[in-house]
Amino acid sequence: MSWFSRSSSEQSPAATRHDRQKCWESRDQYFECLDSAGVLTAGEEGTACTKSKFQYEKSCAKSWIDYFNKRRVLAEKQKDMLAQSQLQSQEVNRKL
Repeated sequence: MSWFSRSSSEQSPAATRHDRQKCWESRDQYFECLDSAGVLTAGEEGTACTKSKFQYEKSCAKSWIDYFNKRRVLAEKQKDMLAQSQLQSQEVNRKL
């Protein structure tokens, strides 16, 4: 996909619907691989997800990859905080 591989000094055309869909699909496959390998942070999987990582990096713009990877970690932290909050709420309700 040429719009992903250009240098930062060149103007890139907007991603098409097909480009975005392909990026999202490759992201989902890569993240599924990370989940099955028990890895939260992208890039820490070693050689476990080489093929899906290559496709992800080929299909998505670098700025998108950075965003998706950060969002993955943040979403997991939010899940943990919500779970803790629910437990605390249940404990308070039991005491009442």
